[in-house]
Amino acid sequence: MQVSELSFKDQILEGIPNILPEPKSYDESINHAPKRKAILTSEEEKLALKNALRYFNKKDHKTLLHEFKYELDTYGRIYMYRLRPDYKMYARPISEYPAKSSQAAAIMLMIQNNLDYAVAQHPHELITYGGNGGVFSNWAQYRLTMKYLAEMNNEQTLVMYSGHPMGLFPSHKEAPRVVVTNGMMIPNYSKPDDWEKFNALGVTQYGQMTAGSYMYIGPQGIVHGTTITVLNGFRKIGKEPKGNLFVTSGLGGMSGAQPKAGNIAGCITVCAEVNPKITQVRLEQGWIDEKITDLDKLVSRVNKAKAEKETISIAYLGNIVEIWEKFDDANIHIDLGSDQTSLHNPWAGGYYPVDISFEDANIMMANNPELFKLKVQETLRRHVDAINKHTAKGTYFFDYGNAFLLEASRASADVMAKNDIDFKYPSYVQDIMGPMCFDYGFGPFRWVCASGKPEDLAKTDEIACQVLEDIKKNSPSEIKQQMADNIQWIKGAQENKLVVGSQARILYADAEGRMKIAEAFNQAIAKNEIGEIILGRDHHDVSGTDSPYRETSNIYDGSRFTADMAIQNVIGDSFRGATWVSIHNGGGVGWGEVINGGFGMVLDGSIESSKRLKQMLFWDVNNGISRRSWARNEGAIFAIKRAMEAEPNLKITLPNIVDDNLLNEV
Repeated sequence: MQVSELSFKDQILEGIPNILPEPKSYDESINHAPKRKAILTSEEEKLALKNALRYFNKKDHKTLLHEFKYELDTYGRIYMYRLRPDYKMYARPISEYPAKSSQAAAIMLMIQNNLDYAVAQHPHELITYGGNGGVFSNWAQYRLTMKYLAEMNNEQTLVMYSGHPMGLFPSHKEAPRVVVTNGMMIPNYSKPDDWEKFNALGVTQYGQMTAGSYMYIGPQGIVHGTTITVLNGFRKIGKEPKGNLFVTSGLGGMSGAQPKAGNIAGCITVCAEVNPKITQVRLEQGWIDEKITDLDKLVSRVNKAKAEKETISIAYLGNIVEIWEKFDDANIHIDLGSDQTSLHNPWAGGYYPVDISFEDANIMMANNPELFKLKVQETLRRHVDAINKHTAKGTYFFDYGNAFLLEASRASADVMAKNDIDFKYPSYVQDIMGPMCFDYGFGPFRWVCASGKPEDLAKTDEIACQVLEDIKKNSPSEIKQQMADNIQWIKGAQENKLVVGSQARILYADAEGRMKIAEAFNQAIAKNEIGEIILGRDHHDVSGTDSPYRETSNIYDGSRFTADMAIQNVIGDSFRGATWVSIHNGGGVGWGEVINGGFGMVLDGSIESSKRLKQMLFWDVNNGISRRSWARNEGAIFAIKRAMEAEPNLKITLPNIVDDNLLNEV
């Protein structure tokens, strides 16, 4: 294989090369995306090829035409493998990027982190996580974007249309450096097959939640959210985690977060995964403790763990349905049960049918998609039947917001409540995250140390912990538990070895916590104690996402199917100081099922940074709390009243509560 002789910086500045690089061989050692189903007509295939070739000089069209046709036929997409860079893909220290703007360099760092082999699920297909959550659709987009970012000054804004860099536009230094949209389809064209079609045409993409926003920090974010969920799940059933069992599935699209979270919470975790390659990777990465391939051995091992009250995570290489059925037969009590497969993507590798090998399922998925769909739906019905047997024995089952219950209901599985409107099992947001965290403004605040130095991360951990402990002294009783959980988390962050890729951290904080932590970081940068910091959050948050089956599932005034909050969030962030903003269709619950808004913000120690962080972070959280308070959520009403007391310029319309007895007279 020919390797470019250009330096890393020169390769970035080169963009799409004038002389085509040699074709790249298909690396079988890498975890690749499954073949996407053939959905284009012959005329649409020509259009897809025409669309792909417009990135290249006319002299190269004949060479690339046949190559791209082969990719489209073989993989269902045009990835432009030939243009994959020769350099190693990872988050370099910010100083190593060729850039006129340090803000642009920070974004380049974040993009490369999302495509790091240790972070990305399918790195050669530019898919970060969730089976289809892409940073870009093809390598030409990556190259051109990096070139634009290297050339950008602080009076320009890069406009990103679903992975395509539309170009640099004049703006001003306080404007976002990048504005990202992903999958902004006309509503009537936002069904799953619409994604397949328009993504294959190269005109839209699925940005997931944080992949297309360049804000994914590896599995750490999911670990934290799952840890909080598992801890509060055990509290809900009045049990200690130690010696008790949490059963779930999915190590690929959602990384190894669940077993790691189970270990941090202190329970026994059994997690099923069908992909042997990714299971081995998670074992080698230390995200699971043991791998078992035999059901009888699994039963024996779990019984031993229960008897000895172990804290252990076990991966079962096989289908999750087998575990639920086997544990029922063996009379193993499951305390907490969930599912974290990528069921937002049920027909293209997010969930696999039982009793069919992984390899055969992938062939069926591509070559006989209708049969594959039938097999998935059969499996969902069987999966639910097994869960129902366990819940009848006292298992607490919750939907992790991955569209499990939604897709199960569409498969006619027995998941509906007696009213035939609601599901019989709650979303974890309905029961746990919503009323305990989101309504009070607590959500996944995250940061990345742009220097790439572990010692900077350790210093930020110290700073964040001190800030939270100071705030906790005067916190009202309503949020004492949230504060305590997150102080415990940050204190254990180093020893739990959560960093994968960039030197990043996440914790749940409210607006006060986020602003005070960010300001403390900015002061530390000003004193040269640490390098620049990149702030962000998961879109899975108080304010950034409208999702009726997850983030806003505990909204009961009828507005959970609206998306005003996410749209307002991104618009508001953009003029209050965000370095970049993003808005996506799709995410953890599926294409057409959710709108996600996100941001990134670079702290450089300046007075301007202090001003921006206060303006933007206050809005970013309280926008969501105000919407939740208007929905009559008690915690949110408490939180927004508290926010108004702290900020005189905040004036929120509060709901008047109607007496239900009065309504009953109608």
